[in-house]
Amino acid sequence: MLLKTFGWSFAVTALGLVAAFFYGGWTAFGIVAILSILEISLSFDNAVVNAGVLKKMNAFWQKIFLTIGILIAVFGMRLVFPVVIVALSAKMGPIEAVDLALTNKDRYQELVTDAHPAIAAFGGMFLLMIFLDFIFEERDIKWLHWIERPLARLGKVDMLSVCIALIVLLISSFTVATHAYQHGGGHVDKAETVLIAGIAGLITYLIVGGLSGYFEDKLEDEEEREHEEEEAATRTGKKRSAVALAGKAAFFMFLYLEVLDASFSFDGVIGAFAITNDIIMMALGLGIGAMYVRSLTVYLVRQGTLDDYVYLEHGAHYAIGALAVILMVTIQYEVNEIITGLVGVVLIAWSFWSSVRRNRDLAAAEEVAGSGEKAGVSSQV
Repeated sequence: MLLKTFGWSFAVTALGLVAAFFYGGWTAFGIVAILSILEISLSFDNAVVNAGVLKKMNAFWQKIFLTIGILIAVFGMRLVFPVVIVALSAKMGPIEAVDLALTNKDRYQELVTDAHPAIAAFGGMFLLMIFLDFIFEERDIKWLHWIERPLARLGKVDMLSVCIALIVLLISSFTVATHAYQHGGGHVDKAETVLIAGIAGLITYLIVGGLSGYFEDKLEDEEEREHEEEEAATRTGKKRSAVALAGKAAFFMFLYLEVLDASFSFDGVIGAFAITNDIIMMALGLGIGAMYVRSLTVYLVRQGTLDDYVYLEHGAHYAIGALAVILMVTIQYEVNEIITGLVGVVLIAWSFWSSVRRNRDLAAAEEVAGSGEKAGVSSQV
């Protein structure tokens, strides 16, 4: 099971490290290895949240997630995305941006740093909406009861998540965005840029999340009629494809996962510049890390880990909320990547331990109940 799930990740790790060695010797080898660990530590909460969505998909779309999805994650977000950001912010062509990334790495890093306020606002708003929609939803299982119960009651107010997100964006635009951090330690007013980018992130979430939810609901309705449709198809001699049945719903959930991964990758891409400004080594290191995040997502789904450790998803969403806040703060202030990674790791580790304790308490209660039933039967005899 382990080799089947992580086999491609192991293979990509070996190829990536070998390529790094031939590209820049042992120094490049070490940098790529560090970047891989950085990406995994920053994106573990991404894997947990992805698993919650991916478990709703069939085997076909899980394979798509691991093939086409990984190409988008590695080459799109870890290689193409930084180049596109530079091209847009510097108003230059993509070929010129690639040439700049390869030949003038210091200037390339400066342009990416200057574009960070827009990147942070877009990703911060997208992730904040994920967090808010989660904590405002009524759930049978609650982790931090003292905060989740009142928030679930507040969640009955329509569009509350959007209102709070817009308030956070407005406050950020008139506070941290007015002194946005730029290369060289300077600060400039990026209020308009942050406001536009944040609204774009919010709109993206509403469109992609709304469509995925809509088609997921339609999928559930269609599944109720699946048996009758299959019988009708059998009578007419035609075969009905389960993949076609789930096509639209799975496609939009897949799209949602890709946008979610993109938002999570922002901090990894920006954080990588603290280690190197070589785009080749960045792509190799972050790409290896992205492979492990993908494999870990599938592993969590196939092992049923989220069902066994019910608070993991809660911890991951709290980590998302923390990351959203950190992204908004980094518009003006530098935040060490170690802090960003540790916040997510601590929250998920805490939720895991809470899940273990819950399972132990349930097992103990069942054992006591079973002993009581046996005692009752014995007394009757």
